[in-house]
Amino acid sequence: MSIQARNNVQTAGQGQATMVFAHGFGCDQHMWRLMAPHFQGRFKTILFDLVGSGNSDLSAYDMDKYGTLHGYAADLIEIIDEFADGPVVFVGHSVSACIGMLAAIAAPQRFAAQVMVGPSPCYINDGDYIGGFTRPDIDDLLSTLERNYLGWSSTMAPAIMGSPAQPELGVELTNSFCRTDPDIAKHFARVTFLSDHRAELSQVTTPSLILQCSEDIIAPRSVGQYMHRTMPHSTLRIIDNVGHCPHLSAPSASADAMGDFLRQLEI
Repeated sequence: MSIQARNNVQTAGQGQATMVFAHGFGCDQHMWRLMAPHFQGRFKTILFDLVGSGNSDLSAYDMDKYGTLHGYAADLIEIIDEFADGPVVFVGHSVSACIGMLAAIAAPQRFAAQVMVGPSPCYINDGDYIGGFTRPDIDDLLSTLERNYLGWSSTMAPAIMGSPAQPELGVELTNSFCRTDPDIAKHFARVTFLSDHRAELSQVTTPSLILQCSEDIIAPRSVGQYMHRTMPHSTLRIIDNVGHCPHLSAPSASADAMGDFLRQLEI
């Protein structure tokens, strides 16, 4: 199986550097349609679907390999090795921000910078760390998802999207969740929401932009502040936006923040 077919890799744009976009849980590469064009005049762009999502090859989904985020990180490095030209800027939303972080730790020479959109290294509160959820919260979320994935999606997707002035985006996210294979989604949700990658934050050497919304029920400001304190070479930028998906609900503000960050790095 080719990497292109496995991950439905699509390339566009032109430039001496490459920008790679990776979507979050329950989504696919189409979620970057409002962001990627901002950069295609300066960068070669790579969009792809995580295995198990979108138009990836579902037969490639292996519950052992993807039982941790490291399996996805290995795929990302393969995609970069095969399709990227020049310095690589990685842009990851939500769980893919951590996937990119793990890939950058494993292969730092391949990454010039990373943009982490709504990231969280751990969703569960732990002592002074406020991840936004208690362990019973997460257990209840996963239990509901496993009992009735479509019902959970219809309730949770609009809340995750936020953006009350753009209800059509909540409908879009709901439909995206509902298109995902339920068994894969249940497994990926457990891997995502029970992951804890706080210990790896200090190992990141890649310049990193932490891009968060002013109100986000999935990744509250406390998470971004913790990451900024812990990660060397990090920049924290808050977008005035309600929800977890600023690349859809506030694409211009998100692109401007990314542009500022990249100009400072002279990329």
